[in-house]
Amino acid sequence: MGGLRCVDGSYLTVTPVACVDSVGTPYEVTLELHRDGTPYGSVGERCGWFLARLARGVEEARAGRGAARNWADPDDRFPGNGPDGELFSFRYRTRHGLPGGELRCQLRTIPVWQAGRGEWRLTRRAYVEAWAASGVGTRAVLTSSELSAFVRELLHEAERCMAGRDMVRNRGDGACTGVSR
Repeated sequence: MGGLRCVDGSYLTVTPVACVDSVGTPYEVTLELHRDGTPYGSVGERCGWFLARLARGVEEARAGRGAARNWADPDDRFPGNGPDGELFSFRYRTRHGLPGGELRCQLRTIPVWQAGRGEWRLTRRAYVEAWAASGVGTRAVLTSSELSAFVRELLHEAERCMAGRDMVRNRGDGACTGVSR
């Protein structure tokens, strides 16, 4: 179970829950959200492969690969080419199209005044926002190191609830699935 301290002081818990097929075999995960212990939503059906891809992308960016090498501080390095962008957006909608929650992560570039130097320094942060079906939202602001730790923790829990299966993309038909190690 991954968790984040939000800017409003609340604590968002994100727990991977296995999706199972008709014979009870886990094949992917959905994320259950709780805010301060109260159910907050269910999002991201079959999102495990995407989380695995994001974890690799954040690690590569922190190592200075691709466009991320333009940022001197590893905590400002995130995957993606643009200065701001969405890293993920997991939603849930009922069969009738009603919203059932959302968990999204968007990058933002923030200028910070360096008084001692008399200049601006640009930083990048990941804004992880969760929205309940009721429309109430909360936000956590993370460095790339904190985002990496959060996503890795989710992946560890996802693989545990999937009986040790890795979260990967099935290239054969484009479906998301767990593949045995």
